[in-house]
Parts: sequence; C-alpha cells; structure tokens
Amino acid sequence: MKKIFYLLVFSCTFAFAQADRVEPPFWWSGMHNPELQIMFYGKNIAQYQPVCNGVVINNVIKTENPNYVFVTVDTKGVPAGELVFDFKNNKNKTAFTQKYTLKNRREGSSQRDSFDSSDVIYLLMPDRFANGNPDNDTSKALNEKGDRSLPGGRHGGDIEGIIKNLDYLDELGATAVWSTPLCEDNDKGYSYHGYGQSDVYKIDARYGTNEDYARLSAELKKRDMKLIMDYVTNHWGAEHWMYKDLPTYNWIHQFPGYSQSNYRMTTQFDPNASQTDARQCMDGWFVPSMPDLDQSNPLVLNYLTQNAIWWIEYADLDGFRVDTYSYNDKEGIAKWTKAITDEYPNFNIVGEVWMHDQAQMAYWQKDSKIAAIQSYNSYLPSVMDFTLHDAIGGVFNEDQSGWDAGMQRVYDNFTNDFLYPDINNILVFMENHDTGRFNEIYKGDINKYKMALTLIATVRGIPQIYYGSEIGMAGDKGKGDADIRRDFPGGWDGDSNNAFTKSGRTAQQQQFFDFTSKLLNWRKNKDVIHNGKTTHYLPDNNVYVYFRYNTKESVMVVMNNSNESRTFGTIRFADNIKNYTTGTDVLTGKKVNLANEISMEPKSVMVLELK
Repeated sequence: MKKIFYLLVFSCTFAFAQADRVEPPFWWSGMHNPELQIMFYGKNIAQYQPVCNGVVINNVIKTENPNYVFVTVDTKGVPAGELVFDFKNNKNKTAFTQKYTLKNRREGSSQRDSFDSSDVIYLLMPDRFANGNPDNDTSKALNEKGDRSLPGGRHGGDIEGIIKNLDYLDELGATAVWSTPLCEDNDKGYSYHGYGQSDVYKIDARYGTNEDYARLSAELKKRDMKLIMDYVTNHWGAEHWMYKDLPTYNWIHQFPGYSQSNYRMTTQFDPNASQTDARQCMDGWFVPSMPDLDQSNPLVLNYLTQNAIWWIEYADLDGFRVDTYSYNDKEGIAKWTKAITDEYPNFNIVGEVWMHDQAQMAYWQKDSKIAAIQSYNSYLPSVMDFTLHDAIGGVFNEDQSGWDAGMQRVYDNFTNDFLYPDINNILVFMENHDTGRFNEIYKGDINKYKMALTLIATVRGIPQIYYGSEIGMAGDKGKGDADIRRDFPGGWDGDSNNAFTKSGRTAQQQQFFDFTSKLLNWRKNKDVIHNGKTTHYLPDNNVYVYFRYNTKESVMVVMNNSNESRTFGTIRFADNIKNYTTGTDVLTGKKVNLANEISMEPKSVMVLELK
C-alpha cells in the first residue's frame, strides 16, 4: 500500500519579500521544550508586526536595533509542516511573508546515547588532519586563503579528509571524534583553529558544507563511532555578522568597549573575591579578536541554546566539548547546559575548566557538593582532568620516587577522586591542541609513551588522545601553536610520508601505531575498565600498581617508572589478587605467575588480565 505524505501549510497571505536572515533556519516538531524563539533580521524589520494563524505567538521582542525582531512561538501540538508569518505594517497590511519549516525529528532523538567511559575520543584539528577536497582550500567569500607554506595559515584539511580516513581511526581503536570547531571563522588571519566563529549556523566553506558535516556524522555511525562538536559559548569572532550589527548593546560585554579578561577563574567561586575582579574574569574578552558574549542577556542565552540544539538535531550529534566553559557567565552557562540536558537526558557535555586544583575543577561538575555550598549547580556532566595532565607532563622523566615526585604524583592525583560527583565521567588526556606535545616533551621515547597511554586508557574516566600521538608526532609549543598543530603526514597529495597506511609508515611510526591500536582495541570491550572500581597501592621504588575490578574480572596494571629494572613480591597486593594465580599481559601475551616475584624492565608497563 502506498503511503501518502501531506505537507501542512498554515498560511495567512502570500507575497515574495522575505527577511535577510532567519535563525534558527528551521526547527523540529515535538521538542521537549515547545517554545521556540525565531530571530528575523532585515533592514528596519522592526517596523512590522509578525502574525501567523498556524501557531501561537507568545511574545514579540523588538530591541534598540530596528533590524531585529525576536518572535517566540509555542510549537506544542503543532505538526511538522510549513508556517507562514505575515509581517504587517501600521495599516495592518501585509508587507511581506516569511515561510518557516518545522521538521519531524529522528525516532528516539531525545533519548540519544552519548559518549561515556566506554569510549576513546580522538581529537583532531580538521585543517591539519587531511585534505580530502583541494577545491575548497580557498573560498571567494572568505578572507583567508589557503596557503600551506604559512605555519599559522589555512592548510586545506577538511571534512572530506576526515571521512576518507575514518577506517584508519576505526583500526586505531578510537570510538569518538572530537573536531575543533568547523563553523565559519572569517578572521583575516589565523582562522584555521575555528574558535573565532563568524556564523554559527554554517560550516566553514573551506571545510565543506552543512551537508558534509551531517554526512560525517552518518559515516561515523556506520562504524559505531560518535561525533562530538566543539561548541563555543563564551565568545564569537570579530567578523561575526551579528557583531557588525549588534541586536542590543549588551549582546556582548562592554566596559564600554574592549577589556581583556584577567583569566583568574578562581574569582568565580572565591568567597572573598571582589566583584570587580570576578567581573573582569567573566566579562572580560579572551582576546581582542573575540567579542565576549553576555550569557546573562536572555536573548543571547536563548540564541546559544537553540543553536546548540539545532546542531544536535541537524547533524545527529553525540556530545559537546565546550570551550572556555568557566569563563562564561556562571548562572547563564548553567541554564544553557541544563536546557540541553533537559532536552537530551543522556547527552554528555565536557567543559574545558583549565585549572590546577581538583577541588576547583570538581566545583564545575554537575551536582558538586563543593558548589552546593554556594547554592550553585553548573549541570555540566563532565570536566577535563587537567591535574592528571599536569602530572603526565613531567612524571616520566622523574626516575626516582619521592614524597611528591615520580609515580607518587600520579597516585596523589587519584587520592582526590572523592571530590568529583561522577568520577567515571571526567576526561583524561596526555595532551590536546593547546598544550605541549607529549612526544616533544619526552623526545619520542616510546617506552614513556607506552606508560602514559596505558595510564589514561586504564584509569577511571574517558580517555582522549590527540591526533598524531599514535604515530609519534611531536611539536614544540615554545615555537607557537602552529608547531603543536602540524599537518598529519599523508593527509595531502604528494606527501612523502603517508602514516595513514601501514605501507607508508616509518618503522618508528608503525611501532607507535601498533601499540596504540592494540591497547585501544583491547579496551573497547572491557567493562571492567569502563566502569570498574579502582584500588591503587602507594608507589614503591617508582613502581606503581593499581587494579580495576568488578564482580566478574580483574585487571592489574603495573608501571615501572624507574630507570632501573625492578623485582618485587606480590604479597602486599593480596587483597586484590585473592584467588588469582596468573596474569596475562595484554600488551605482550606473556603469562606472569602471581605467586612469584615480578620482574620488570626500566620504564615499562604491564596490563595483566588476572586468571
């Protein structure tokens, strides 16, 4: 039997004029929050009054800028179809009409799964990963042109390049992709990082199209992989079209004009902080080229909330990483986060809270008892474990244990896990796009890489790796950000070294890749690592031992961070070894008799499945 679909049209009058911009450009029927605020933009559009018979208009807001009208409608019970708004003049005559589409949601969209501790997140910078379509390296409509000879320029990597190498990521063992921002960034220079966005409803043409981004999501799902969007709530770029014609004076923070943040995030919760210092942190601009958005303005907050939800629905997203989370208006960002997780109860959001104290980071995680002292809840499901990152950045060069040196520093990091309300839902990492590169710090020492990767892959939380680490890529942050964001070898036609393929890798690259792939693929199906409990033992002679266990299995991780061989007995681990007699090292296949002493080479690691 043929199914016939009818498109419902709610029409008042028909004409041919329309607004210059309508945002969100379309929406969906059946949302948890049925209230939708549509922004209509056009020359002196505020002189007209919008009406529509097909939907209830709850509110019409006109600001001091006559080029904007914000129309709030109630979509409850309104089926998918086309709305037509009439814009009436002062004589109640229709000056023009504007069509607006409500679409059907994907089945089960509100209950979508998200990334969690079963995943390994692969962070990449699209401009530096792979150039799948050289034809879009330059866009006539955008300022900065492609020039791979410039370290800080546009190099041409794009969405097509990511799609073409998804099998590589799957083979590696990654299960989720976090790309730095892909929306349009029309800065005149240094625009490749994408954090100075100029249009948040449009993928940058040098990366591809909105449709390409949705295709990337679909291709990932074919491989049972997930897509995480890097979302920026704190600021836009100075080339953003709305910055050039602000809807309201307080759409951005003004002092008046520009004032830079003091970057002192502690003022957000310091009970003794002055209001002046707190405001300078929260309202000050990150850099002069990034206007600081005022999330305390309900129009701004609603715009950002709806934009985030629009991308989740449109691109079928699996999560957000939120840039500079703790620089936002504290109350406003909590409302933004709660609105998204109310709409998608399982949706995970990890916020960048770059601090160096566990209590201060734990403050920002949802349901923090620390924040509750100040009657605050960020509603943010996940934060990034920067203190573990701090330890990883130096500990493997510390050959001897001390009171607060060597593996003791790693041990001490985990002693504060009680501060976090959801310890399994924090992001653990060796490096990212803003930090020094691990393989630069440790001079490409694969033994130290093996220890560090094993650590983040087997402790509590969600491991994230940074593109190229798995082939030994380095880069000196002291030379500038471009050096820690080098092009992935083989991502461009004509590259002499293609590390995307086994045949194209150097011997050293293959050694890094083989270890990474083996460990991460083993991790995929290990619930004991994803959700198991942890017991760790004080490091002895720079040897650190911890167990991940549940009711079904146990894994013993042993790291010898000393520059000497170590032999030690297992009697002190009896509580965790219990009735187990042997362990099999998943990295080498070697069997270890747990009744005997264990011997380890310098700077080595074992991951023993206990039997």
